[in-house]
Amino acid sequence: MLSWEYPPFNVGGISQHVYELSRALVGEGVEVHVITTASSPPYEEEREGVKVHRVLAYHGTPVNFLSWVQQLNLAMMEKGASVMNREEDFQVIHAHDWLTAYAARGLKHIYHLPLLATIHATEYGRNGGLFTDEQKFIGEVEWWLTYEAWEVICCSNFMEEEVRGVFNLPYDKIKIIPNGIRPKAFQVEEVDYQIKQRFAPGRERLIFFVGRLVKEKGVQTLLRAFPLIRQSFPEARLVIAGTGPYEKELRHLSSAMGLEDLVYFVGYIDDYSRNQLYHLSAAAVFPSYYEPFGLVALEAMASRTPVVVGDAGGFQETVRHGVNGLKAMPDTPEHLAEQVTTLFSSPETARRLEENAWKEIQEKYSWKGVARKTAIRYREIGNSPEAREWRRKVGSHEEGIAGEYHNRGEEAISPPPHSEFTIS
Repeated sequence: MLSWEYPPFNVGGISQHVYELSRALVGEGVEVHVITTASSPPYEEEREGVKVHRVLAYHGTPVNFLSWVQQLNLAMMEKGASVMNREEDFQVIHAHDWLTAYAARGLKHIYHLPLLATIHATEYGRNGGLFTDEQKFIGEVEWWLTYEAWEVICCSNFMEEEVRGVFNLPYDKIKIIPNGIRPKAFQVEEVDYQIKQRFAPGRERLIFFVGRLVKEKGVQTLLRAFPLIRQSFPEARLVIAGTGPYEKELRHLSSAMGLEDLVYFVGYIDDYSRNQLYHLSAAAVFPSYYEPFGLVALEAMASRTPVVVGDAGGFQETVRHGVNGLKAMPDTPEHLAEQVTTLFSSPETARRLEENAWKEIQEKYSWKGVARKTAIRYREIGNSPEAREWRRKVGSHEEGIAGEYHNRGEEAISPPPHSEFTIS
């Protein structure tokens, strides 16, 4: 399994997804090796049965983020070859998003192993199109990864439609396997009074956002809604956890609105602090206008915190308005404020939503179930006659029936004229 982030290196939701999925796959009898970025030692370890191999991007200061990604992929491919040369019973390669595409494609063709790709989001979706040279480059790499993949996994019906539309993939190449949640990981045994004293020493009502600070997460909408909420509930305070490229603009907006003493930008927080803040908060608010799945909503539900989300993307599937949470029209501060004040005005409604959400995540979103579905895909693909035949021809120039299988859907996908790659 290839992922550019994995605990303790956390940037967005991929890190937690790969961590939970890999450990749950071990419980399903799958031997899992994760190759990922090294943020600190140890570089080789076994965590809950998962064999983790961390690598540093090659030497020198990269010109930009894209050159760093390419350096990282060279190091990942080198580490992958080292691991796969030691152990010869690998059946599939599983890549997560475009940041591991080069290494995944290289290992696939070196060892003749089927490649699965989970697409967590697309550059097109994040930006509402591809406008800059960098966005176009990332979009091309994403398309290339889906072209090379034997099967593409996405986490929601929304993402299936986006991936199929943006990359022109055939229906039978895409499988939907939703994200999961481990409720125990979000429980609080007792309130940390130091954290409470810092953010809610009196009768404050905390509103909590946690996530990567990028424009599509809609934190700017939450900031604009906040004064409207305080008109009815002046005791409201807002905690914004996370970092990202949009942080400077958000801080500037908060300052321009005169909210410095009411809005706390706390940066990156560890799991313990996150759980405490969920527990202390009267509402968790995620006003995204682009959200492939929205794992944070499940985190809040597992913490028994009422949620308000933007009515967009994967949130449309995980949050049912008035049943397990509330939804607001994206980029509409007035409507967002109305939903939050509804929670604050009606404790009975908040409790009902909280209880329904708690029951639902236990029944529908277990990582065990997610891992079982993923393991089935691994075994069916890895043990298929086409995959076995292709593995047999390692070192040969033949493609045989595997080559024919890999090219299914080629006409539908319509690769660019310069492409010489085969679909797997």
